[in-house]
Amino acid sequence: MTTDTTPARSSPQNSNSHAPLSKSETLIASLLLFAGTFVLYFPALNNTFVNYDDPAYVTRNAYVLSGLSWSNLKWAFTATVEANWHPLTWISHMADVQVFALHADGHHLVSVLLHSVNVLLLFFVLRRATGYELRSAVVAALFAIHPLNVECVAWVAERKSLLSMMFLLLALAAYGWYAGRRSLGRYAVVLFLFVLGLLAKPMIVTLPLLLLLWDYRPLHRDARSSDERNTFQLLADQPLAEKVPLLALSAASSWITLYAQRSGGALGSTISLPLSQRLGNATWSYVAYLGKGIWPAGLAVFYPHPEGSLPAWKVAAAAALLIAITWLAWRSRARHPYLLVGWLWYLVAMIPMIGIVQVGRQAMADRYAYLPFVGLFIIVVWGGAELLERLSLSLTMQRTVVAAVLLGYASVTFLQINYWRNSYTLFSHALQVTQHNGIAEDNLGEALMEMDRPDLAEPHFEAAAEYVPELSTAHYNLGVLQQQRNHPDGARREYELALRSVSDATEAAQAHSNLGFVLLALNDSNAAADQFSAALRINPEKQNSLLGRGMAEYQTRNLAAAANDLTRAAQITPSAQAEYWLGRVREDQGDAEGAAHAYGSALQIAPDMAEARQRLDALRANSSAR
Repeated sequence: MTTDTTPARSSPQNSNSHAPLSKSETLIASLLLFAGTFVLYFPALNNTFVNYDDPAYVTRNAYVLSGLSWSNLKWAFTATVEANWHPLTWISHMADVQVFALHADGHHLVSVLLHSVNVLLLFFVLRRATGYELRSAVVAALFAIHPLNVECVAWVAERKSLLSMMFLLLALAAYGWYAGRRSLGRYAVVLFLFVLGLLAKPMIVTLPLLLLLWDYRPLHRDARSSDERNTFQLLADQPLAEKVPLLALSAASSWITLYAQRSGGALGSTISLPLSQRLGNATWSYVAYLGKGIWPAGLAVFYPHPEGSLPAWKVAAAAALLIAITWLAWRSRARHPYLLVGWLWYLVAMIPMIGIVQVGRQAMADRYAYLPFVGLFIIVVWGGAELLERLSLSLTMQRTVVAAVLLGYASVTFLQINYWRNSYTLFSHALQVTQHNGIAEDNLGEALMEMDRPDLAEPHFEAAAEYVPELSTAHYNLGVLQQQRNHPDGARREYELALRSVSDATEAAQAHSNLGFVLLALNDSNAAADQFSAALRINPEKQNSLLGRGMAEYQTRNLAAAANDLTRAAQITPSAQAEYWLGRVREDQGDAEGAAHAYGSALQIAPDMAEARQRLDALRANSSAR
C-alpha cells in the first residue's frame, strides 16, 4: 500500500479499502456530503442577525439595504468601509437583501448553501488530484462539520470567507486542469478565478504559494519532462516563473487591503501592540489553533489579545513545537509527503490572518481556520488511514472509528450553531469561556439595551471600558445611558472619551452629535454648534446634527443660519422637531405665516405635539385679534 498522494491516473489503490468508487457510489458520497452539511447547519436558519458587524454589513448599511443597482455596484467596487475592499461580498449582501429583504433566515440560507458547495468542491478537487476517493470524502466531511468553521457559516457578516474559499477551490480545480495540458487559455481561467476570490476576501493571497505545494504533491509536476516549445509553455516550465502573475495579483490585493485597513483605522498601533508582542502572539496562536482543532472547546466569537501578558515561556515552547513539527514533516517527506504538504499548507495559508499585521484587537479567530485547516485535515485523514491499516483493523472497524470522530465534532458544531442564535446568546457564551473580554462585554451590553434592560447593560459597558479603556464604543454606550438618565455631565465625559479613540466615521459623527445635544442641555450653545458642525463634516446629510445645529444657532440668535439648517433637516426626512424649531425661527424673524406653516407641518407629522399646537393656536389668536 503506497503512502503517497499521487494523481488518480497513477495512484495504485490495490486494497479494498481504497478501491475506486463507482459512479453511483461517488454520486451517493457527494449527495451525503452536501445533504449532511445542509442538515447539520439547518438550525442556523432560525438565528437572527447579531450586533457584531452584521449592522455595518447588512442591517444598517444604506447601500446594501437599497439592493442591487448600478450606483450601488459602483460603490461596491470603490468602497473601503469596514477596513476592507471586497466588492463581491458587498454585491452578495445586496443580492440577499434584494431577494430576502431583512429576513435573517434567507441570508443564513445562502451562507449554509455556500458552505455546502465548498464541501463538495473540496471533495472533487482532492479526489481528482489524489485519486483517493474515500480519504477525500473524509477530508471534506471534516471540513463540513468541524466546529471551528461554524463562525464562517453562522455569521452573516462572514459571507466573505465562504465566497473567497469557493473561488479558491474552483481555482485549484482549474489549476489541476491546466497542469494536465498547459495553455494560456487554461491559465487565464486560473487567474480569473483567483481575481474573483480576492474580490470576495483577500485571505486567499497565499494561493500562489499553495499552488507550489500542490505542484509538489499531489500533482507531481516535473517541468523537465515537458517537450512543448511555444513561449508560454517554456516559461511555464519554471514553477516559480509560472506563479509570477498570480503573485502580482496577491501583491496588488495586499496593498489595497492595507490601504483599506489603514484608512478604516483597523490596523493595530505599533505603540499599543509592538512587533515583538505580535510575533509572540502569532507564534502562540499557531499552536492554539492546533489545540482547538483537536479539542474544540471554549470557542468564542472574540478572543482578547494578550497585549504583552503572554508569558515568554509559552512563546518559546510554541516556537520549539512548531520547529519540531516542521523538521519531522521535512524528514518524512519521502515516505509521507502529505505531512510536509499539509503542514506547510497550514503554516502558509494562516500567514495573512496570524496577526503579524494586526487588524482589530483579537488574538485569534475561529473564522481564520477555514482555509488553513484543509492542510491539517489532509494530514489527519491520510495519516489516520495509514495508522488504522497498520493496526490491522477491519474495514468495518475503520469506518466505525471515522464515524465516531465525525459524530463527536458534529455534536459540538450543533451546539456552537445555537450559540449564534442572537447577540445575547452569542456574547453571553463568549464571556463564559474567555476572560477580560471587553468586546464581548460591550456587545452583550448592546444586546441588553435592545432588550430594554439598560440596568443590566450598564455593568457590561463599565467592564468593557475597564478592560479596554480606549474602546470608543463602550464609552459611547455609557454616554447614551447617562444622557437617557438626564445626567449631562456624565454623558459629556463619556462622549469625550469616546471621541479620543474613535476610528469608525459613523460612530464619530453620532458621538459628536450626541455631545452637541448634551452641551445644549448644559446651555453651552456655541460649543454645541461646534460639535454638530464636526458631525456634519463627516456626514453632511446627518439630519439630527442639522437639527441640533439649527437649535444651537437659534439660541445664539443666528436666525438666518438656523433657518437654513432646519429647512435642510426637514427636507431630508419629515421631522416634527425640525418643523417646530423652524416655526420658532420664523416667529422671531417676524414671519407669522411661515411660522404657522411650519407648526402645521409639525402637527401633520406628530398630531400630539403639544408645543406646536400651543404656538399655532397663539398665532391664530393673535391674527384674529388684529
